Formats: sequence, C-alpha cells, structure tokens
Amino acid sequence: MSAWVVAAALLGRAPGHDAVLLGLAGVAALAGVVLLARSRALRRHGAAATLAAVLLTGATATAATLLQTADLHRGPLPELARVAEHAPPRAADEPARVVEVELTVAGDPKSHASRGGTTGGQTVLTVDAVADRVTVPDGRVTRTRTPVTVMVRGQEAGPWQGLLPSARLAVEAEVRPAGEGYDTESAALLVVRGAPRQLSPPSLPQRIAGRLREGLRTASDGLPPDARGLLPGLVVGDTSRLPGDLVDAFRATDLVHLVAVSGANLAIVLGALLGAPGQAGTPERRGLAALLGLSLRVSALLGTALTLAFVTICRPEPSVLRAAGTALIGMLALATGRPRQAVPALAGAVLVLVLLDPYLARSFGFLLSVLATAGLLILGPHWAEALRSRRWPHHLAGALAATAGAQALCAPVTVVLSGHISLVAIPCNLLAELAVAPATLLGFGVLVLQPLSPALARLLAEPAGVPVGWLALVARRGAELPGGQLSWPGGWFGVVTATLVTLAVCWAAPLLLPRRADSGGRVRARVRWVRALVTGTLLVVLLAVLVRPPLLARIATGWPPPGWRIVMCDIGQGDMLVLPVDTPGSAVVVDAGPDPNAADRCLRDLGITTVPLLLVTHFHADHVEGVPGVLRGRRVGAIEGTTLDDPPGEAARVSSWAAGAGVPLLRAGRGERRSAGPGLSWDVVWPDAGAAVEAPGANNASVALLVTVAGGVRMALLGDLEPPAQSALLGRVGRVDVLKVAHHGSAHQDWDLAGALRPRLALISCGEGNSYGHPSPRTVDRLRGLGATVLRTDRSGDIAVTGDSPATLGAAVHPQGAHEAHKPGSHGADESADSHTGRGSHTPRAPPR
Repeated sequence: MSAWVVAAALLGRAPGHDAVLLGLAGVAALAGVVLLARSRALRRHGAAATLAAVLLTGATATAATLLQTADLHRGPLPELARVAEHAPPRAADEPARVVEVELTVAGDPKSHASRGGTTGGQTVLTVDAVADRVTVPDGRVTRTRTPVTVMVRGQEAGPWQGLLPSARLAVEAEVRPAGEGYDTESAALLVVRGAPRQLSPPSLPQRIAGRLREGLRTASDGLPPDARGLLPGLVVGDTSRLPGDLVDAFRATDLVHLVAVSGANLAIVLGALLGAPGQAGTPERRGLAALLGLSLRVSALLGTALTLAFVTICRPEPSVLRAAGTALIGMLALATGRPRQAVPALAGAVLVLVLLDPYLARSFGFLLSVLATAGLLILGPHWAEALRSRRWPHHLAGALAATAGAQALCAPVTVVLSGHISLVAIPCNLLAELAVAPATLLGFGVLVLQPLSPALARLLAEPAGVPVGWLALVARRGAELPGGQLSWPGGWFGVVTATLVTLAVCWAAPLLLPRRADSGGRVRARVRWVRALVTGTLLVVLLAVLVRPPLLARIATGWPPPGWRIVMCDIGQGDMLVLPVDTPGSAVVVDAGPDPNAADRCLRDLGITTVPLLLVTHFHADHVEGVPGVLRGRRVGAIEGTTLDDPPGEAARVSSWAAGAGVPLLRAGRGERRSAGPGLSWDVVWPDAGAAVEAPGANNASVALLVTVAGGVRMALLGDLEPPAQSALLGRVGRVDVLKVAHHGSAHQDWDLAGALRPRLALISCGEGNSYGHPSPRTVDRLRGLGATVLRTDRSGDIAVTGDSPATLGAAVHPQGAHEAHKPGSHGADESADSHTGRGSHTPRAPPR
C-alpha cells in the first residue's frame, strides 16, 4: 500500500526536485534497513518490522517512479509541447512547425468521434507510442525515450488502423500539449498528417496476436449486432464494434467490466487448465493438466506460458496485468510445491506491478480490479459462510457473497466514475455470471480454431454467441428497469459518503436475515431489529440529504421554481445555462463553466438526469472545463461546438471527454434550427459557415442562439462575442425578452445591438471578486438605461427565469440554497446589483419599444 500511495502522489508532481526526492528516499531506505535489522536481532516482528517494510517499499517506489517519469519532462518533445501550450493561436496562413519523429507503437489504435462540419462528423484516431528519435526543424537530432500520443484526423486515419504494437514508424508531426483525456502518460500530443513510413515490422508475437484478434472478428461476423461486438471485447478486449447504447446499458448496470476482457477471463482460462485455485496443488486437483497426468512443474510452466500469451493477445490492460501478476506468483508457488495463498499473492502482484509501471497507481481500472479481487477473497468467504448458516443454498450463497463483496469495495470508486449507484448491479451481476465462463471458453475456442479451420471457427461462434447474447440481454433489461440508478455526488464527498453507506449496509444487512440459534442460545431478535431499524432510518435520512430527489428537494428548498424556462448557474467566473425540455429531468445545457463539481451541483439541484444536447459556445476553459460534471451520471445525447478549435488544447480535451463517454461531437453554424419538444426551440445566428473570425478568435467564434420557449418568450444567448461579431447580428435577432449578456458583462459591447434587442431581463454570469472586473459598471448602467433588470450570479447565485408569456415574465434566485422572487422592474431598480442576497420584488413593466 505504501508503494501505491507514493507512486500515485509522485505522478501528480510538477517537474523538478528529483534529487531532493531521491535523497529522502535514500534516508527512508536506510531507516528501514536499520529497523529491519533491529527487529531481526530482537526476534520481534511487530510494529518495527511493519514500519521497516513501509519505508523500504516507499523508498523503492520513489526511485522507480522518478526513473519511469523522467522522460515526461526531458528532451525536445516535452519542451516543444510547453512552448505550444503558451503560444498564441497560429494564423490560418501560417505553416505549422513540424518535427520528424521515429517512434515505436505501444498500443492499438483507438478511434474517437470528433467535431464535424455540416456534412457530419469525422474520425479522430489516437495511438500510444514511444518516440525514439526526434529531428527538429533546425536539423538537430536527439535520441530519446519519450512517451507520446499520436493523433490522426479524418480520412488520413485509414493507413493507421491496422498498426500493431512494437512496429517502428517515421512520421512528421506538429507537437501540441498532451491532453489529459487522451493519455495522462504522454509528454506530448503529435498531430500527424499523412501515412506513416514503416521502419520495421511488429515482433513475431505481436503479429501472431494480431492475426488471432482479426480472426476472432471475422468468425463473429455472422452473429447478431450485440454479440458481434461483445464477443471480441469479452475475449480479447477488442471493443471497436460495440454498439454505443449497449455500452451505456453495461455502465448503468455496473457490468462494464464485461464489455472488455478482464482478469476474470484469465482466471477462467487458467481454471480450465489447472482447476480451481485452491485445489491446483493438491491430489484432488482437476482441469486439463490433471486429466493429462502432467506434473505440477509442467502444469506451472504451461500456466505461465498461457498467462504470457493471454497478456500479449488481450493487451496489457490494468485488470489483465493484475490478474497476470497474481497468476504468475501462483505458478511459482505451484512449481515449488508451496501452498497458494491468494491474498498475499494479490498484495505481491500489486507491489511488483506498481514498481514496474507506476502509472498503474493512478489507473481506475487497476484500482477497481484490485478492490473487486480483494472483495472476492476477503469479504466473500465470510459472507458466504454467514448466508449458509442462515440456510441459504450453498452455491447461491457463494455467488451472492462474492458479487456483493466485490460491489461493496468498488462502490466508492464507481460513484466517482459514473455519478450513480446502480441498485440492480448485484442481481444483474449474478445473472451475468451464469454466462461469463461459457462465453469466455467458447470464445477462446473460436480464437484458436480460426487459423486452423475458419469454417469450424464460424460454426463454434454460433453457440458462443448464445451466452454473449445473454449478457447483452441482462444489461439492456437491467438498464431499462425504473429506478435502477441512484444519482450520487461526485468528488471526495461522494467517495466518503458512499463508503459510509456501504459500511452501514454491510453492518446492518446480516441483522435482517433469520439464522439458526447456535449452541450458545437464541439470537436476541429484539436487539437485532432495533439496531436494524435505527440503521435503516439513518440510511434513509442520509440518502435523502445526499441524493436530494427532485420532488423532495423542491418541497424543502423551493428550487427550482415552478414554470422555470432557463437557469443561469452560479458556477464562478464562467458560463452555464440550462433550458428545460418537456420531459421531466431533461434539459439542454449551454456551456459548462470552469468547474465540473459546480456544473454537476447545478444540474443535481435542478433534478436533471438527461441532457439531449450540450452546446459549447467556444472552447475557453471557463466554458468547457465543467463538461465532465455534465457527463457525470447523466445520459448526454450529443455535444455541439463552434467551428473554431481555439484554444486547441481545450478543444482536444472536450473531444476526448466526449469520446470517453461515447457521445458524438457536432459543429454548430448559422442557419441551424433545432427543437427539443414543443416548448423549446432555437436558431443558431452565429458564426457564419466559413466566415473569417476577427481577433480574439475564440470569443468571436462563440455560438450565438436565439431561443424561443413556451409562451413565446424569446432569449438571446451571445456567448463571449466581442463588438465586431455582435454588430454582425443586427437585423438577425430582433427584440427579445431575456438577454444573456456577452462576455460576462465586460465593457466591450455593441450598444446598437443592445438597443435593438431591448431585453426586459439581462443575465450576467461572473465570479464573485473576479480579477477581470466583470461585470463593468458601465455595462450594467447602460443595460438599466435600456429598461432591463440586471441579475448577476456573483450576487444572486443561480438565476431562474419564469413565466408562461412575455407578460408574466419573472425571475427567481437561489443563493446559498434559498431563493427569492423577482419581477422585471424599472431600470433604476436592480436588486442583484445593489444587494448580495438578491432580496426584493418589483412591479413588472415592459421597457419602451
């Protein structure tokens, strides 16, 4: 554990101070050696020996992590990436600065959906690689070992699709900063144009693995769509043909570990060869090796070879590496005749893997794999015995305890990733377990048969498709169950509360199960039921406070107000607006602000669980960094952005977040007209397709909308448009009832446009005490002079516009969990500008037209 914590902490550090860290590691190692020697001399193996182990493993992890991450910060590519990150946007006619790179492919190509123009989306393909040799424009050549991510756009991705790990290539690329969404292990993002030049082919093992993977895809071509995509994913981790809605169903039911190959599949394959882990070294052992009469050492050698082949074919994914490490330690114990102990083997595998690859310390996949395995090994047996003592059937008790143990330890992590707790996860996992082993073994049979006899492989694929189809059916039906997901807060708060709830459930659940009286006497039923009742009541209260169901939250806080038409979220210095559609819990979101947690909080307060469209007006961080918060635990139909990828780093991050969530990316342009039910429609009035964008480019490329909601209320949402772009909207928009003031109410406004719009309500999104001086007092005064009531998030909190028509237009604010009503009033009365609480009401008056 100490090695894991140290590696995870060091991976997040800024570059530099390596010598100091190595010095501290040396001191810790020396102290550990002294403590270890002292404990041995005294023949005591208590706290001193434990502390020595912690110091020694922590020191070793420090050295290993510094060694592994050194290439992230040295050499020409990291330096060029840092320069590109702070460089001004490149002009359209300015050529890109290209470097020549020789690299070794480190992973399979991955396709992502990207922003497309009016003709549709395009493909973005990324490949993990290690740069071996770099030639910069001035001719200097540097040999290096820099991890990079290669990105290829559009039709140029074709020649890259079939690349295999270990192939060496030469490419010409533009160096950009590495986006976290693509690869946190990369020092730079290489944007490549054109086909690669191969310097050497992949290694023989990788070529064999590639043929086997391709053969499995070919053999499964005749299966139904779900099975055709799921069988290669389950067997070898090839998820390229999985339907997006099927992946969503697996996520909703916490079955996503079955979408791609995992450590459980290796355990199944090894079990077929060696038998159950607890019996592999005993006379009662089973499996193919025992059937053939092979010795333990030969069986261990075959198990080792099978494990290495599995990792090569299925790729070194975190869960596969965890299972392989545990299996190899088990093979060593089997070959030497020592008893296999699963928990020490798991701990040893984790230690070795983190030292060899410190990046695993920050891998959620690795963490979930370790936690699930620990739940199976530690909690599972105890819970199974408890169930059996209560007359549960033997096999059902074992399966239920194993599933519940894994779910219990994984729950605090899954809430961070998904933003929900699945109430159907345990029954769905139990039903899925019936098919996992048959699907895995039949799938590997297809894999092995395909090179020998394609006809037989296709024949075997048919029965393999049956259990795989069952898995898809369980996921889809489970995802369709009403109330199957419980929304949950994100971040550390969500982790801690999920942990507390899990512990309470683990403590209280056995109390509700009848059991036989033991030899010591009868169970005190009254005490048991009192404890269970108290625990259940506390859980209900805790869940009500944390989850805040929309109906309960509205009763308790009055938010959101009835008949709300738009909400401007208080997310700090940035923009985020929410437009409800007719379906309860559904809304269109415009921008996401700078903070994922703030974005998630605003949507949770409004009870929004479905977002048909997230529209990003432009790619500045104060509009897009909150995108993960919108995606957290919600169904998002699509993300639509502007036509200019500026700044490119933020645009790449949005692209990667969308790709990770399986959400398509689109471009918005003038002339687009959309609706989301009868009560919400909008027209894109800017930017013009192909129009030149004046500096500042990103602001003036903002998507501007004319929105119409129920009752004919018209709203103009102007993003961060500056005066040159605002002036182009004259004559396109006309008068409106509500104006989202451009660029957080800055002093740079086109007052001819403002005079033509003449809004009754002007909404400004800005952060309290921001360093930009937003909003400008001059802007606020001139908006008042036009007859508008000005409301600001820095003083009012969340702002909701209400009313069934322009005549009944009103507003409500939500500061610190409370709200007060407002009516558009005289231009001289702007309570949000004059009061930090937003209290007060006004007689509605239409501004002069």
